[in-house]
Amino acid sequence: MLRSFIPVSPESHFPIQNLPYGVFSTPEDQHPRVGVAIGEFVLDLAVLEQAGHLKTKHIFNHPNLNSFMALGREVWHETRITLQSLLSADNPILRDNSELQKQVLHPMSAVTMHLPATIGDYTDFYSSKEHATNIGSMIRSKENPLMPNWVHIPIAYHGRASSVVISGTEIRRPNGQTIAEGADKPAFGPSRNMDFELEMGFFVGPGNPLGSPIPIEKTEEHIFGLVLINDWSARDIQKWEYQPLGPFLSKNLATSISPWVVTLEALEPFRCENPSQDPTPLPYLQSSGPASYDIKLEVMLQTEQMKSPATIARSNFRHMYWTMRQQLTHHTVNGCNMRPGDLLGSGTISGPTPDSYGSLMELTWRGTNPLTMPSGEKRTYLEDGDTLALTGWCEGDGYRVGFGEVTGKLLPAHN
Repeated sequence: MLRSFIPVSPESHFPIQNLPYGVFSTPEDQHPRVGVAIGEFVLDLAVLEQAGHLKTKHIFNHPNLNSFMALGREVWHETRITLQSLLSADNPILRDNSELQKQVLHPMSAVTMHLPATIGDYTDFYSSKEHATNIGSMIRSKENPLMPNWVHIPIAYHGRASSVVISGTEIRRPNGQTIAEGADKPAFGPSRNMDFELEMGFFVGPGNPLGSPIPIEKTEEHIFGLVLINDWSARDIQKWEYQPLGPFLSKNLATSISPWVVTLEALEPFRCENPSQDPTPLPYLQSSGPASYDIKLEVMLQTEQMKSPATIARSNFRHMYWTMRQQLTHHTVNGCNMRPGDLLGSGTISGPTPDSYGSLMELTWRGTNPLTMPSGEKRTYLEDGDTLALTGWCEGDGYRVGFGEVTGKLLPAHN
């Protein structure tokens, strides 16, 4: 097994088999630039590139990954192979050069992470059949939970790119219009039903010209990598506003993402079969071979009275009914042009059992079955001061390929 000269524990999310990309700055140099995670360190690609150790030119000394994303799979692969070689235990170039190590290796605990890309557009899908069935059962009926189009088409809405924020950003409870049961008119005030949504998302690499769809067999040439997403949701605001055009203010208040982008190449050993689809999708949505990934996911909640977080849900990315291939193909089938750095969210990821549901609305079944925390507190929806942490990883033979965490604390609404 490939090993780095930098010690990495088997539980670390960032071994040499991963090398996810992110954007960071240091107290000594506050200019954001591109790095990769290795163990408990960040490797500064801007310095490596300037010193001539990478074949790219003027790509990594930027405050985003967009330029690198645009270069495509061949360059991504070549850069990955070069970085694995430089970090390997049997390569002396970096291993035996203590001066270069001082310049390019920064303790992860000492850096500040930034959004990995300048996100031009953000689209959020609704692609977990278990989640859609649960929500449909609550809102419509258990006998007819899914709308007729759901099994034929990847459903999505266009989100708000400006409110996508990096992990650790505090989230303000939103104000908005809600309507009480039996009321004939709405009231204005803080949302009472704040929720999280366990999601993953992928960044687009090379885009496509306006009017030229991306065929499904070419989609993975356009997918750079994946991140964790917590798509905060104000359920009571959503209930009042979502008909007839769908979510608006209930969803664009904030979307938190993890700082490290894990590439498709790093995830390749964990590729797995996606759920069978019935009825068979239309031809443009059909592809051969496994199209999902075995990514274990966990949700942790910590109240202000708790000393440590408690796990409230465990799920897996492999449960997604509509795949990333299908999402990207459908998004462009009408000729919509994608651009480097565009973000596409999976939608809430729920599994088949109650402990694998990806939102509080499902975990508490719309508030009728509250969660009891280790502190004895009850939760139906999020309270002010609650902190959410989402994490995910793939389990290899003696190593993990992980995403780190995406965290966020809920603050009180503005008066």
